[in-house]
Amino acid sequence: MSRKQVKGEYIETDTGNKVSRKAILIGTQHIMLGGKTVIQAEAMIRGDLARTGQPSSGSASTSGSNTAVAIGRYCYLSKGCCLRPPGRIYKGSFTYLPLRLGDHVFIGDGTVVQAATIGSHVHIGQNVVVGEFAIIKDYVRILDGTVVPPNMVIPSFSIVAGQPARVIGEVPEGGHEAFELRELYKTVGNNPQPLPI
Repeated sequence: MSRKQVKGEYIETDTGNKVSRKAILIGTQHIMLGGKTVIQAEAMIRGDLARTGQPSSGSASTSGSNTAVAIGRYCYLSKGCCLRPPGRIYKGSFTYLPLRLGDHVFIGDGTVVQAATIGSHVHIGQNVVVGEFAIIKDYVRILDGTVVPPNMVIPSFSIVAGQPARVIGEVPEGGHEAFELRELYKTVGNNPQPLPI
């Protein structure tokens, strides 16, 4: 009879999230994971950069949740990527606004994301920089090494590349299944399964 359970590389939560023990999560009380999300080693999520509580005149908006980063279901954060909420001066003081990711979002190695919103079924390649307050709609593929400038809005079904980023094509009809991350989710964790061929 073993006295102590062997620790695996990943911590698995009740909602099916698989978080590497080597991931860097700062300000966890401000990070929301939707479930079935994979966070690889050395991935950094900056939850400490949350909106600062502003004294308001009689409004109850500050009593709500103070989420800095909200991540949907079946997201995959690769090694060395960084998620930071975007920040700006609002009503005379600097504050951070939430970073929201939809479902089935893949973020490649070494990518830095400071977007306002990333839709569902988005694939972001390796070493990409997504500038502050960028908005990425659904079914978008951002190729490796792309630099998305701040405040850029990328329309749905776009393929984006370049420095600075520009739309270079469209996701082909019927190519939407490539954005599903359920099978990739099963290949990670303490009991990984091989990808079906």
